[in-house]
Amino acid sequence: MDADMVFKALADPGRRRLLDMLHERSGLTLGELCEGLRMRRQSVSQHVELLEAANLVVSVRDGRRKLHYLNPVPIHEIQSRWIWKFEQPRLAALDLIKSHAEEQAMTSEITQGAEAVPEYVYTTYIRATPEQVWHALTDADLTRRFWGHAQVSEWCVGSRVEHVRTDGSGICDAAGTVIEVDRPHRLVFGFDDPAAADDPTFEPSVVTFEIESYRDIVKLTVTHSRIRSAEQRDGLAMGWPTVLANLKTLLETGDVLPQAPWEFHAEQRAAQMVRNRP
Repeated sequence: MDADMVFKALADPGRRRLLDMLHERSGLTLGELCEGLRMRRQSVSQHVELLEAANLVVSVRDGRRKLHYLNPVPIHEIQSRWIWKFEQPRLAALDLIKSHAEEQAMTSEITQGAEAVPEYVYTTYIRATPEQVWHALTDADLTRRFWGHAQVSEWCVGSRVEHVRTDGSGICDAAGTVIEVDRPHRLVFGFDDPAAADDPTFEPSVVTFEIESYRDIVKLTVTHSRIRSAEQRDGLAMGWPTVLANLKTLLETGDVLPQAPWEFHAEQRAAQMVRNRP
């Protein structure tokens, strides 16, 4: 990573605004980036070229169009190199750091001219041990409390994972196969349509939990990959923050939030489910 180039690119408020636009909506053309900015198209193009040189923006040709995507990796590397090793545990919980660490949209590969849906990445910090976080993520009773579903599995590579409702119906809303287990640091499993979970030709979406310890706190990162549509990703962006907020509260206080946090988005989620019906 050329840190000087990254810092230079981030120093300009216009370039930071372009990054904000790409964070809000990926795959914008140069014309779309020009909309709402008080600068000439040539100036916007020069800013984009500098962001590309710093590897903060990746562009992909789609026929006659050139689409632009945010690449947050250089910013993450700066955080890892110059922030984390100097900060005290209490600083990790500050909203300022949290706002820079959470909800990073990492662009997956673009193959054969087709636009792939970016992965969804979310990071939070919890006052707990890695073992406590691992146990909470894999224990059926605890997941029932903070997730609203019980995560049921033997948690060994190749075993089935089922996301089962807690209303007594026994209905499984998502399922998959455990792909990787490295207790208490990393857990990877499929998370998709239960009807297709056992089909060897089906490529499910994949959830990865990474647990990193730093003194008295844990950095928990969830990455949801192989997302098939922007609508599905929008649903994940509403779901994961609420689930992990409930998990964090449970581990730090001994109880979940007084109201289910996903109720904030109940109307949007219901409308999305209607739109996604075949």
